[in-house]
Amino acid sequence: MRIELLYFNDCPNWNTADERLQEIATARGLEVERRLVTTPEEAERSRFRGSPTILVDGRDPFARGDEPFGLSCRMFQTPDGPAGSPTIEQLETALDA
Repeated sequence: MRIELLYFNDCPNWNTADERLQEIATARGLEVERRLVTTPEEAERSRFRGSPTILVDGRDPFARGDEPFGLSCRMFQTPDGPAGSPTIEQLETALDA
């Protein structure tokens, strides 16, 4: 399984997603690749829907399909409302799918 965390530095939310992904990856014996996205062109090419974007085997399990590509902070719907990162439970479900 390939897990990628795409981010850009102007959005702090990727740090939370990274910590949560690392916790899950360590428990499962997996690695998380991090990829810095720096330009609008790279965001478009990478299908970067904002920071953080999490790809599992190249697929974004949190995409609805209508989010624009670009350098922005991304919001996720969680059981507690909108947040800058999926919960650990949501990430585990995405990895199990």
